[in-house]
Amino acid sequence: MKMTRLEFVILLLPLLMVLGNSMLIPILPEIEQSLELEGKWSGFILSAFTIPAALVIPAVGILSDRFGRSFMVKWSLYLMTLGSLICVMSGGGSKLLFMTGRVIQGLGAAGTTPLAMALTGDLFSGEKRTGVLASLEVSNGAGKVLAPILGATLAFLLPWNHTFWVYILVSFIILAGMRKELSVEKRKSGSFHGAGQYMQDVQLTFKKKWKLLVPLYAMGGTGLFVLFGILYFLSYHIENIFHIDGFFKGFAFLFPLGAMVVTSYWCGKRLKDGNGGRYMGTGTILMLVASGSLFFWNSLSGLMFLLTVCFGGLGLILPVINSEVTGAVGEEERGLVVSLYGTSRFAGVALGPIAYGRWKEDMLSMYGWTFAFIAALALTHLYFIYHKKKSAHRRTL
Repeated sequence: MKMTRLEFVILLLPLLMVLGNSMLIPILPEIEQSLELEGKWSGFILSAFTIPAALVIPAVGILSDRFGRSFMVKWSLYLMTLGSLICVMSGGGSKLLFMTGRVIQGLGAAGTTPLAMALTGDLFSGEKRTGVLASLEVSNGAGKVLAPILGATLAFLLPWNHTFWVYILVSFIILAGMRKELSVEKRKSGSFHGAGQYMQDVQLTFKKKWKLLVPLYAMGGTGLFVLFGILYFLSYHIENIFHIDGFFKGFAFLFPLGAMVVTSYWCGKRLKDGNGGRYMGTGTILMLVASGSLFFWNSLSGLMFLLTVCFGGLGLILPVINSEVTGAVGEEERGLVVSLYGTSRFAGVALGPIAYGRWKEDMLSMYGWTFAFIAALALTHLYFIYHKKKSAHRRTL
């Protein structure tokens, strides 16, 4: 029972991060109009949150290795609450106030998903660790499914700036749960042997494992780049072309994101040592086939079906990457190594809306770029598999 509560608190952390952007996607046009932002710059409504997070995550990882995960999580939640309050107060139309709040929110988000993964690696082992890591991806995906519907619904009932009270509420729930549950964090006092020794250990780890870690970082970042770029495009496409707005526009995101949640859950239940490559390979093929088919079938029904297949494939890939990255190192360096993975994911989330905001006017060109990035992901996967097999062969000699 106690472990179930502990897992619940950890699983809320990625949910909070996902709400940071996904809840705003259906109401981007309303925010843009209220703040009088030009269309090509509206992508920065999302990126003002994700870019600061991506930049700060490595520092948060290092500090969590030094001071403990729960300490950094708490301060991250305080920043998330402060930034959300500022965004609530920006409802009068102040662009500067709103963007300031989004930046502070992003700084707080740096201590959510990456530290949730590091905590899972510290507190669990074996199949239990793999299962919780997969559950983190399910929580992440479920947030992406529910957040657009929640955002569209709240914006229908309330002024858009009051949707930011949701972040404050979730932060307080996590903080309340942490008082009892994360006090069991298995960090040993004195386990940090100084900055010099820490950096030597990190350098030694990357010297040994960079050929495995860097491809994993690249695949995670590319997957999130395509995901959030497509979601950004979809928000405008179904409103401006098909004139679907409000709750029904939020409901449209259910299909591709729901597929990602289902496949992440399915993969996590079956993921064991040695079989991750099979799931990654299947997911990569699904993404390639679906993105290539967009050139030939891009009606609304075709678009929704192919995106559902594409992100279903992504749902098979991400739990495997999470497990590989978290299990690659020991507890002493895990905060930084996992946080760098978080940085690559956040960078993808930050750059996706900016890139697709520029590409969305030429849909065929946008589909071409999408296929190119997924093809790069597939090649990176082959590189990773090659070096993993090579490393395993060396250990057997």
